[in-house]
Amino acid sequence: MLHSEKRHPFHLVDPSPWPLLASFSALTLTFGAVLYFHGYNDGEQVLISGFITLVLVAILWWRDVIREATFLGNHTLKVQYGLRFGMLLFIISEVMFFVSFFWAFFHSSISPSVEIGGVCLHMELLLLVHGVFHF
Repeated sequence: MLHSEKRHPFHLVDPSPWPLLASFSALTLTFGAVLYFHGYNDGEQVLISGFITLVLVAILWWRDVIREATFLGNHTLKVQYGLRFGMLLFIISEVMFFVSFFWAFFHSSISPSVEIGGVCLHMELLLLVHGVFHF
């Protein structure tokens, strides 16, 4: 039996430097944003270098993924199904997160509790929009 013969339809990824480099460049981007927002001299340069390295790492990482899928043939039908299903679950989780966030906001604004003073937020917004309520 050959050593390179596959016995399963799954793709076992090789070790990659891109996750570590992406995390360090995201950290550099965050540090640069904090430095820039607080007015440090070289904060803008750190912010731009972090952004450029993050974009570069993303391009190189996707280059490797595309190379594995097309030229190396590692993305079998089962792997493609798994990637699509994973993306679908991610999108559904994001939708559910935003639904829960806005549900909580509308619930607390429509029926305010005693702890926040019983203030109905949408009434204040309506008064502010119509010019009745002034600061």
